[in-house]
Formats: sequence, C-alpha cells, structure tokens
Amino acid sequence: MLLLLHMFSIFLLVLLGFYVFVADPRSRANQAFAMFISFLALWTVKDLVFWDFQTAGIPAGWWAAASFITALLMQAALVVFAAVFPDEKHVNLKPIAILFAPGLVLVPATLLGLLWKSAGLKEGILEIELSGLAYAFVIYVYVVFAYGAVLLWNKFRKESSTQKRQQLGAILWALFLTALFKTLINIVLPYFGEYSLLPYGSIFVLPGVVIYAYAISNFKLLSIQTALDQFRLFPIAYKVALSIATVAISSFALFQIPIVWWAFSEGPSFEAWRRYITFSLISALVPNLLLVLLIVRSISRPLQRIALAAVKVTEGGYGTEVDMRKSNDEIGILADSFNEMSRKMATDIEQLKSLNERLIRTEKLAAMGTLSAGVAHEVNNPLASISSLIQMLQRGDNLDAGTRDKLDTIATQIERIKRVTNDMMEFGRVRPAEKNRDDINGIIVNAVRLAKFDKSFQSLDLELELSEEMPKALVDPDQIQQVVLNLLLNSRDAMPNGGKLKIATGIVGDSISIVIDDTGTGISHEDLKRVFDPFYSTKSSATGTGLGLAVCYGIVTSHGGTIEASSDHGKGTSFTVLLPIEPSE
Repeated sequence: MLLLLHMFSIFLLVLLGFYVFVADPRSRANQAFAMFISFLALWTVKDLVFWDFQTAGIPAGWWAAASFITALLMQAALVVFAAVFPDEKHVNLKPIAILFAPGLVLVPATLLGLLWKSAGLKEGILEIELSGLAYAFVIYVYVVFAYGAVLLWNKFRKESSTQKRQQLGAILWALFLTALFKTLINIVLPYFGEYSLLPYGSIFVLPGVVIYAYAISNFKLLSIQTALDQFRLFPIAYKVALSIATVAISSFALFQIPIVWWAFSEGPSFEAWRRYITFSLISALVPNLLLVLLIVRSISRPLQRIALAAVKVTEGGYGTEVDMRKSNDEIGILADSFNEMSRKMATDIEQLKSLNERLIRTEKLAAMGTLSAGVAHEVNNPLASISSLIQMLQRGDNLDAGTRDKLDTIATQIERIKRVTNDMMEFGRVRPAEKNRDDINGIIVNAVRLAKFDKSFQSLDLELELSEEMPKALVDPDQIQQVVLNLLLNSRDAMPNGGKLKIATGIVGDSISIVIDDTGTGISHEDLKRVFDPFYSTKSSATGTGLGLAVCYGIVTSHGGTIEASSDHGKGTSFTVLLPIEPSE
C-alpha cells in the first residue's frame, strides 16, 4: 500500500511540475516551481527507496543525509520563487548568497555524517541519534523557509491587484499547510518517539503542492476551460512527453517483463544476468528507434519544410507557403503564421511596386507637363507668324495651281502642329480642380452626348449600364467629363469598322467605379504598361499625340482615384476608373 502511495505521489508531482512548466517555460516563477517540484519528487523517491525496499539492519545514514540536503534545496527553490513571483523580476543574488552561506559548511558536514551518531532500521522502525549540528541544520532550514515566506507576505500586503493578492494568499496557505505537516510528521512526532507517520511525510505535503500549483496557474489548474485551451493548443513538449511515456510503458510491458521472466525463471545467476543484459539492450533499440521516428515526424520534418520555404522567400519567392498537415502545436501555429506573413509580404510588395510605378509616372507627368508648356509656348509664337504669312500669300491673285497646292499643304501641316501644341499646352496647364458634389451618371451621359456628334461614334453599338444607387461624388465635373470623353474617343479609334462599346458604373468597396469596355483591336502586353506615359501612343502619328491618356491619369490621380487598363490583344480593351466616395456632410 505504501509503495502505491509513493508511486502515486511521484506521478502527481511530475504531472503538476510538467503541466505548470510547459504552460509558460520562460516564466521565472514557473521555472522555480518546477525546480521545487523536482526536489520534492527527489524527496519522495528517497522515501520510496528507503521505506519500501530498505531491509532491517542496513544503516540509514544515506537517507538522513538525503533528507537534510533535499529539504534545504526545496527551501532554496522557495526563496527563488518568492523573489520572482508574481512580477517576474530578476533575482537579487547578494542577499540570497548571504542567506545560503551557512550551507557551505552544513552540507559537507551532512555528507560526512556529522549530523547523527547512529541511524538505522530495526524491525521496520527508524532509530536515529542526532548530534547538535543536526538541530542547527533544522533551524537553518526553517530560517530559509521563513525568509521566503516573509518575502511572499510582504508582497501580499503591498499588492494592489485583486487577482495577484488571491494568488499570493493561496500560496501562503499552501506554505502554511506544508510547513505544518512537515513539522508535525518529521520533527514533533519523532521527538516524542512516534515514527509511524514518517514514511508518509512526502504524501501529506501533496495538498499544499496542489494549492501551490493551482495559484501559480492563475486558478485555472485542471479547469474545463484550461483543458479545452490545452486541447486546442497541444504543445510539442506535451507530444514529446506523451510519446516518451507511451513508448516507455509499452516497451516495459512488451519487452522488459517477458525478458525478466525468461532470464530469471531459474533464479538469479551469472547466466541469467548475462541473458537479461543482452536482450534488454537489444529490446531497447526498438523503442528508441520509434522515438526517433516520432520526433522526426513531429518536429524535424515540419521545421525542415518551414526552413526551405523561408529560404525561398529570402531568394525572392514571395508568397511561398509551407505545405504541411494542420497541427495545433507551436509548429502548426508557426507554419500558419509563416504562410500568412508570406502572403501579406507578396501583397505588400505588389502594392509597393504599383505605388512606385504610379509615383514615377506622376513625376514624369509633372516634368513633361512643364517641358510641354514651355515648348508649346515657344513654338506657337513663330508658328503664328508663319501662319499669317501663308494666309497672306494664299490671298494673292497671281498664284499658279502648283504654288497654291503647296501653300495649302503647308497650311494643313501648320494646323496639325497647332493641334499638337494645343494638346501640349492643355497637358502642361495645371488648373486646380473645382470640386462639387455631382452625379457621376449625369457626367457620363453628357460625355456620351458630346461624343455622338462624331459620325463615326454613331456607328458603334453603345450600351449604358449605369447603377441607380450611385452616391454623388466630390469631383470637378468638367475634368471628369474630359476623362470619360477621352476614353470614349479612344475606344472609337480602336474600332474603325464598328463594334460594341459598354459603359458601366457601380460601387467597389469605398470607391465609385467607371468601366469602359470596347471590342476593338486591343493593346499588346508590352504597350499596356506604357499607355499612360506622356507622348506614348499606339495610334499613327497622324491621329494621336500620346497625351490624352496621360492627361486622364493626371486628372484621376488629382481626385485621389486610380485608372487602370486591361486588354486582350485583338479582342478589346477595358479602362477602369475608381474615384473615392466622399462622406456626406
């Protein structure tokens, strides 16, 4: 019965220590608690070996030495915990070093057996005669314990947080219960010659340890919600521990028990030990290989995949994702976070590229606008003089037919130059937008009406799909009408033999959308990247200057919107204008 109680005690201590430590391995308080539990488990193992397997007449000095030293180590863990809980502060080593200075003398004295005159078991009863130094050691252990308790008490009195006060209060109660049971069983009763409860000393401290763990875990130890949280996030440490425990217990049941039965079936002998050691070593290979396989499958392989994906990202493969089985441990969370980060990185980089292209285009427009206005102004002045002279010559009566044709040709070319310079002046003119709240659908209808004055435009199959739930936009109606009209005329030029033209409006997110689709000749992929650049045109030099779309781009961006072109070469082109929806006043 005592053996089972000791085994249960060890199992519970290991479970509590592991549970609390894994909950937050970086917490100094959790680390100190795990250290305390380790020393208490060592105390329990020491009692198990002594009380359950020690035979009468064997000296008990080793048990006494282990008891004194382990008791001091447990108080050391308590002091460290008291120093760091609940604020996770660094330990001030100076007072702790002074506090444990006497241990430099008492611990070696214990190891040398100077704390008792005799110690042993007689008919299952411990007989021990202590020296005066032993009582000094006991008093010293209680001083260390009292130091840790006072630290916690002072923090309890000064703590303003209700939650932390409750935790500190519960820990103080756990210390009180532990100290009470330990003092009663290990000191008071043995002093009066009662040793019957001494083998159960490590079991009586379990209630205090459970309270201790309950308080550290913020009163969530073994709660349903905590169990569900741990199920949702199943840490790798739990997986490894569960794998090791499962493999160890299984291998013990499957291999060790049969090997022991077979090896020692005829009694202990040299041959029996030789068989046991040989086949135990062989059987140990199977669980060890199984453990390696489980660890590789659970940790090494997923980490390798994440590392390879990270290398691809560093080499420019933005958007690379880790393809692995979903898991609810740290590696699963790491993989999901990496995939999300990679996707966002790819999206952000594309957005940065787009913004950079827009910025470069805007700078080009500004520079070309200034240059165009200057060139147009310088060209227009001499051009006006040349035009006047040509008109004077054309009014002469003595001109032959050849000369008159030449003058007409010159006049035609001058008019062409004027159109170019006027476009350049319009492109270079920076006119601030006069924004008003206006109906986008109405602006489009007016632009279509103006375009219909052109006979070639009338031959197109026009389709209007204007949303009836369009809010009014804060725009310059003339400028937006110029954009729409320019896009309509571009579509007309792309369909010299007729075709279908569709104009649609709607709401996309927080923007008003204007989409103009045609079934014209389309734009090649190479030209599509440059359609908004100044003086770049896919039309012949006789019909286009390459400034229309550049002007449209400048107007739309000055309104805080965007304009984009997409095309399937040979099948048509689509222009999409997005204008921000201004909140109503």
